[in-house]
Amino acid sequence: MTEMPPKIFDMEQLARNRNRAAENFEAFAFLKQAAVERLEDKLMLVRRSFSDVLDVGCHSGQVAQMLRASGKLTSSHSLLQTDISPYFCDIAGRRAPAMVSPAETLPAEPASYDAVVSALFLHWVNDVPGLLTQMRLALRPDGLLLVCLFGGRTLNELRQCLAEAETEVSGGMSGRCAPMADIRDIGGLLQRAGLALPVADADLITVTYPNMFRLMADLKGMGEQNALFGKEQHMARRDIFLRAAELYQERFSTADGQIKASFELITLTGWAPHASQQKPLARGSATHSLLEAFEIEQNDPQKPDQESD
Repeated sequence: MTEMPPKIFDMEQLARNRNRAAENFEAFAFLKQAAVERLEDKLMLVRRSFSDVLDVGCHSGQVAQMLRASGKLTSSHSLLQTDISPYFCDIAGRRAPAMVSPAETLPAEPASYDAVVSALFLHWVNDVPGLLTQMRLALRPDGLLLVCLFGGRTLNELRQCLAEAETEVSGGMSGRCAPMADIRDIGGLLQRAGLALPVADADLITVTYPNMFRLMADLKGMGEQNALFGKEQHMARRDIFLRAAELYQERFSTADGQIKASFELITLTGWAPHASQQKPLARGSATHSLLEAFEIEQNDPQKPDQESD
């Protein structure tokens, strides 16, 4: 019997967070845009066009806008956007068809798309392996998966300061920042999902803010605030946040008094298996040993002798 993944994130709370962020999201979409640019960089390396594309976690349609401008869609293409937030879907629908969909269930028949993309959504999914598998099944043979999500180094400074402040003030600690996957773990999930030629890249973006509260306001504007299960049972006291802000300023400030916030973007690329794809040679198929190669080098008759003085 397959074990169900733990329910870390509250999907209803996540939908509420995204609904509240939708109307003014463009003012806070700089990290979404950074993620879209990374997907575009990968897409432009692919020498083909796509006719049927699915965008998972569309926000207000930034991926659709990029795809339409990329020249990578066929003239008769079909592009569908999905999001857990009906408010985001209403806005994204101005750029391409959009529909509300559960976070962990794709509205896709098997082998119905030749590309599935997602920018800054998968880090909220409870069952990432399951969703990646659904994405692979939704792809036609040799279909492309492109994903960008927040990685484990995201908001390390905020996590550290909130945890220490809560321990210091109340003597305990509760979850206030969403856990995020390490690149080694998330990269391995591509193979587990049955994707071929998997690649995982990561880079760290540092953003500066006047103080911790401005950072938290930005997270709210992005729809990236706390959506952990049971958050209502651990409402933070004001003194905890004030102490965390002090610690943040002391430990992670710049020369001009700003604070630094780290965001790790992990970009994933994979392909639905196809017979035409390159495959590693089978183990034991080499015709010469490494030892033979060294012996050839050492005994090379073409190699000139050193001249003597």
